[in-house]
Amino acid sequence: MAVLTLSAILDDLQVAEAGLHKFERRFWVSSAHFYEMYSQGRLDDGAHSEAFAEWAGHYKLKLKREAALEQLSRLLSFAITLLALPTTLLLLPGAPIFLQKVSDYGQQTGLAG
Repeated sequence: MAVLTLSAILDDLQVAEAGLHKFERRFWVSSAHFYEMYSQGRLDDGAHSEAFAEWAGHYKLKLKREAALEQLSRLLSFAITLLALPTTLLLLPGAPIFLQKVSDYGQQTGLAG
């Protein structure tokens, strides 16, 4: 199983959203409503079976990457909260900065390996 980076998650979300918007404009229905009808087998997809399969694929990718982003965000939030005790939270842009701060914190507290 490959490890997803934040950049990969965000890139995949951007690609999925672009695909979803293309189909939403073409068929005049939200992706969530489309996917509900599609997964229940309520669509006559004869002439559009390839398009519907691609649309469903974009939607599933979006859901998976949103879940991965939520999980990563919760993990980072938890780590930041632990490192900030008992002081205020320090949230900096960019993972490399955050990781450097985690490393610095470990060295300062003697928790570094």
